[in-house]
Amino acid sequence: MQRCLEEGFGFTGGTIDKLESIPGYKTNIKIDEFIKNVENIGISLIGQTLNLAPADKKLYALRDTIACVDNIPLIASSIMSKKIASGANKIVLEVTVGSGAFMKTIEKAEELAKMMIRIGKLANKETVCILTNMNEPIGHSIGNTLEVIEAIEAIEALNGNMDEDVKDVVLELGAYMIKLAGKGNNIEINKKNMLENINNKKAYNKFIELVKNQGGDIEYIKNVEKFKLAKYKIPVPADKEGYVKEIDVEKLGNISCMLGAGRVKKDDKIDHDVGIVVKKKIGDKINLDEEFAYIYANDLALGNETIEKIKKCYELSNEVVEKEKSILGIIS
Repeated sequence: MQRCLEEGFGFTGGTIDKLESIPGYKTNIKIDEFIKNVENIGISLIGQTLNLAPADKKLYALRDTIACVDNIPLIASSIMSKKIASGANKIVLEVTVGSGAFMKTIEKAEELAKMMIRIGKLANKETVCILTNMNEPIGHSIGNTLEVIEAIEAIEALNGNMDEDVKDVVLELGAYMIKLAGKGNNIEINKKNMLENINNKKAYNKFIELVKNQGGDIEYIKNVEKFKLAKYKIPVPADKEGYVKEIDVEKLGNISCMLGAGRVKKDDKIDHDVGIVVKKKIGDKINLDEEFAYIYANDLALGNETIEKIKKCYELSNEVVEKEKSILGIIS
């Protein structure tokens, strides 16, 4: 069973970058060790090995060179080639939609999802696509260590006390993974069981086991204050008041990259400490002079330079704005 993210923008830190924010955690383990981990504790997270779909790496480089990274058939084949090559029999895919995703419209996202499902059927792999909203960040953090901290705090939350959008996405993806694995056909019951395993700390303890098993220092998981963050935490105050109508998530991603949280070129070094935390999202009210976001920067001048850029990512309305749904559709 695999759950995989749609290919991200080049400027954002990837899942591997986030995991490597945990001191000691090894993502470059051998396949034999990966299989052994799954056999022993039921879970393992690693980066793509050199011999997993090697043609895909060459094709991706070619796509980048000829400006075809956003070509839907090539995206679909790239994603599915790795899932099929890794031996997954059941595949749950998250396809993000909106200003922070490759697929800006629901129509394009559905086209991508249906193409990946067709590829899955040709390879005899049952595939489900969950369409999720990327018109705003999931959760509040943009940046590697910041996102790891938020994820730990969410999984540690008692009574499922996490942000609603995070909860919606986690439960929807997890419920379909359980269903495809043959462990429960009722999606709502699967979600209820997942929440129980968050409440009774089984999920949290399993995450600690995962990190420890791959060399990570679990003291950082037990106490997130041990994580090193950027030198400067810079508030972003509102110039006016209103309800958040739109957020340009792609621009927020570019700003986080400018701070060092992502890559402009493939060999750029990631700064795990930097990023952005947004406190207000679509539908939220922002008051005049309220600090609605925070910049984490290791370069004070660069951090101050991004204040106005972040303000321009927000469009406010005088009228009340409805919050958007996190789950936009299920395609199977």
